Amino acid sequence: MSKLTKEEFQAYLKQIRELAEGPLEEIQKEVEVTNKFPQEFYDLAIENNLYRCSLPEEYGGWGLNELEILQVQEEFSRGPGGMRMHLHYAMDLNWRILDDYGSPELKAEYMSKFQNKEVFTCFALTEATGGTGADLHTLAVKDGDSYVLNGEKTLISHTDCCEFAYVIAVTNPDSDKDDRLSAFFVPMDAPGFEVINMPHMMGCRGAGHAGFKMTNVTLSPKYLLGKEGQGMEVAMHSLAISRVHIADSNLGMCQRMLEMSLARARDRVTFGKTINTRQAIKMKLADMACATHALRCMIIDFAEDYDRDPHNPYIAEKAAMCKLFSIEAVKKVSDEMLEIFGGVGYFEDCKYGPVERLYRDCRAL
Repeated sequence: MSKLTKEEFQAYLKQIRELAEGPLEEIQKEVEVTNKFPQEFYDLAIENNLYRCSLPEEYGGWGLNELEILQVQEEFSRGPGGMRMHLHYAMDLNWRILDDYGSPELKAEYMSKFQNKEVFTCFALTEATGGTGADLHTLAVKDGDSYVLNGEKTLISHTDCCEFAYVIAVTNPDSDKDDRLSAFFVPMDAPGFEVINMPHMMGCRGAGHAGFKMTNVTLSPKYLLGKEGQGMEVAMHSLAISRVHIADSNLGMCQRMLEMSLARARDRVTFGKTINTRQAIKMKLADMACATHALRCMIIDFAEDYDRDPHNPYIAEKAAMCKLFSIEAVKKVSDEMLEIFGGVGYFEDCKYGPVERLYRDCRAL
């Protein structure tokens, strides 16, 4: 499919909103109980091009720019949080790390397979014994031309539905600088690769999370991403963009929570007046609207910068600002939403929308 016209793109945004608030909401009723996505969810995501649309055209994608990708994501972020978490990753880290740092051989073999979820990945940086920085303990030792990986990762998303893991590991343990780390594209069916399940989460149900253990996992050198010692750059550049996608997820939720709160405030009558005429409620709605609008402006500003130059010196800083502000915004908006709804918002079924679930889902971010 070639580049969408403006009219086609607007129609696609409407299509994704209707998907998120219609069929995906229906599927979520089952997911809230089972904590597992049925195949129907993946089929709908493929049918609606949610694995394809963000890919570059050379790999079968639509060649959307970053601003357009984020606009699509805002629409599906209005829906169930676990599905949003899965699709948010599909729009960005899932394919982008391989595209940015994979060898020509790896890209030729796998990049076109992202468009219909023939290949899906997870991003494995965090460790229980360290954190998400240079203090990692997972080792990748050179053995001839190959690398042998040993170590454990924790709090890894999408482990239930992926074929490869982006793994950040130590290749130069004698260094105390960023060059001690390297990045790898690891097949999860490799001998010695073991997934360790974790408990279910408070919200975002259906999105699988686990840890994993690697015991003498042997990799061909073709699975190295970038150069040896470039692992911190791979992680930080990739996470910079991912932070904006987190902010965008929060934006989609803020917008829907604001709309539901406005509708409830127009309907709810106390002492003969709708509560949207009361100053205390007006102030809450104004604060919610300001936070949502300011967040959208920050994300647009980032996307325009990124589309001009993905490696400009302000990208990482602006991405971090977007994520930080989005967390404050979604906390404020979700808290005010629950206060405006009062007791009826605390129950699972609400005619205005999933108040209780959105309140839980947004805490994951």
